[in-house]
Amino acid sequence: MYNKALEEGCQRSFSSVARPEEIRYDRRMEIFENYLSSDIFNTEYAPGLLERFLRYVKTYSESNSQKADEGTMPSTEQEWNMANLLNGELKELGLEDVTTDENCYTYGRLPATKGFEQVSPICLMAHIDTVDEVTGKDVKPIVHKDYTGGKLELPSGIVLDPEKDKHLALAGEMHDTIISSDGSTLLGADDKAGVAEIMTTVAFLIKHPEIQHGTIEVMFSPDEETGHGMDKVPLHLLKSKQCYTVDGGHVGELETECFNAFKSDVTFYGKSKHTGDARPDMVNAVNMAAAFVAGLPRHEMPETTDGHQGFYAPMNISGTIEKSAVSLILRDFTMDGMEHRKLVVNTIAQTVALTFGGKAEVIHTQQYLNMKDGLAKSPKVVENLVSAYKAANITPVFPPIRGGTDGSRLTEMGIPTPNIFTGGHSYHSRYEWASYTQMIQATEVLIQLAKVWAA
Repeated sequence: MYNKALEEGCQRSFSSVARPEEIRYDRRMEIFENYLSSDIFNTEYAPGLLERFLRYVKTYSESNSQKADEGTMPSTEQEWNMANLLNGELKELGLEDVTTDENCYTYGRLPATKGFEQVSPICLMAHIDTVDEVTGKDVKPIVHKDYTGGKLELPSGIVLDPEKDKHLALAGEMHDTIISSDGSTLLGADDKAGVAEIMTTVAFLIKHPEIQHGTIEVMFSPDEETGHGMDKVPLHLLKSKQCYTVDGGHVGELETECFNAFKSDVTFYGKSKHTGDARPDMVNAVNMAAAFVAGLPRHEMPETTDGHQGFYAPMNISGTIEKSAVSLILRDFTMDGMEHRKLVVNTIAQTVALTFGGKAEVIHTQQYLNMKDGLAKSPKVVENLVSAYKAANITPVFPPIRGGTDGSRLTEMGIPTPNIFTGGHSYHSRYEWASYTQMIQATEVLIQLAKVWAA
């Protein structure tokens, strides 16, 4: 559903914006063909953008979900690799107040151009960690210049197939340059493309003092992929009342709504007895866990849903006859829907326990909330971003985020934070790739955004 409150708050800027009702979500890439051109590679900042991106994806910074859930921040030592690298580069560029705190957040401030000190500051954000579902160690990026379509057979045996990836097919039609790994790891465009685009933007603005802008803060966070990226965010460093995460996907995406997210931990308690003499006293907690997972709605799983549909997603199952545990995540775009999902989990768990003669305990933990309502309260934040897209000759579309970002947590904290595309695709997999053209376009949006806020 199109965000009517946001539309009303941004009516003038949204008047010529394509809406999801007018552009089918699964065909929206077609509106960008006019913007893709080989000339874009001649943009002044393009070479530096690619150099940074390749350097960053080679830097090991994988996070660890289990350690993050236990309260470790950052969850891995390797996240310091990216934090320290960016700290040094920010200082070399000449940003002020550069610091990396004890929790691995890296911050820097680009002062306003003279006469624009009173312009409301903005913060650009990206995360430094990569997901632990696929290894991000020893990434070997490959630059495929002038890609013309067809299958890309990577050295590891992984094949990028445009027949299965419509965005890749479009890249081939446009003779784009794309970047992949060698297939033995993920690439890390999520979110090192965003990091590279932010760093390139501030470098460009420093090199061009004639471009007028207010104060621009940058912050790079750890552990976004674990869901803990904003747990210890140093808000005391921020002067900005609005932020922008650069952590999206395909060109043109401007994300202003996301899932409500809860984690559910279900524990089953059984009764152990020798298996040769089990009848009638044994209560097998492993069987209870299996029955619980089997009882979840099959048509409401991640692999069977899309768009605004929510889901149940079992993430881990373990245990013994006496005690077993199932960890799952619940996602829904409305809180009414989320309350229903929690009720379903409770009902299935207790029904299974009653059927087997055991006991069940369910604990629901909030992870993040939909940022839609928070952004509707600060329409100028999105209005200015829409203007920046248009100034960069990009038509924004508003797909729902089927996940969350650091921005959803920040918006919940009272700092409105929409999400900007990066040009990355097929995240969290060995099939991940990035469009060089779209990375350049994302950088152009950030440059234009600085101008818009100063206008």
